[in-house]
Amino acid sequence: MTLAAVAFGLMPLSSVEAEDHPAPIEALEEEGLEVHGEFDAPGGLSGFAASHRGQPMTIFVTEDGEHAIVGNLIDADANNLSEAPLERLVRGPQDETTWQSLEDSAWIADGDPDAERIVYVFTDPNCPYCTRLWQQSRPFVESGQVQLRHVMVGILDPESPRQAVTMLAADDPQAALRAHESGDPIEPMRQLPRDLEQRLQSNHELFRSFGMVATPGIVYRNDGKLEMSQGLPSEELFHTIMGPEPN
Repeated sequence: MTLAAVAFGLMPLSSVEAEDHPAPIEALEEEGLEVHGEFDAPGGLSGFAASHRGQPMTIFVTEDGEHAIVGNLIDADANNLSEAPLERLVRGPQDETTWQSLEDSAWIADGDPDAERIVYVFTDPNCPYCTRLWQQSRPFVESGQVQLRHVMVGILDPESPRQAVTMLAADDPQAALRAHESGDPIEPMRQLPRDLEQRLQSNHELFRSFGMVATPGIVYRNDGKLEMSQGLPSEELFHTIMGPEPN
């Protein structure tokens, strides 16, 4: 599942000022349209890359500036002329914003920071499927091919928040996570650092902003585009996320 439709409504991009737009675009903006950029279009049309209620779309304004067509523009060879502008002006920048929000979250590194693939995993200390994913990913992580970044959450058990913060606060968070997932459950701290409690709450808000309801929640790049999955992935999806088997 692509993240674009989810993230548009939650982390909007800067739009062009409404007074610079033709009347049909302004009318649509009053109904909630967000314009992300303008692009050249054939046939005397002016193209606008936009989104409405989380859905990306292109709008083409006629040469007189009085009428607009909402939808994709197709050429004589059935090529979709809307796809490239949407990728460049809407999806690409939004993916970068989304990826940055993950980088800024409270996560535990698992693997080589110079790994070719970076995968974010929303992880609950009491999620058995998170443990299975951790186990299945060992060859990919230990080979240096993949770094997992476990964005810690505490949603499945009353002790989960305390355990998650305890892992984040450990002298060696990766070792704490490894021990916990290997069957040595972490003993929660009695006094939790307030700043990490707040960061855990921010992780929860980020988790919900993606529309996720289950762990592990996985965010990854597939052919340069951000996608996500929830729960333990199928074998086929697992290899899409992790890449080919390590040598």
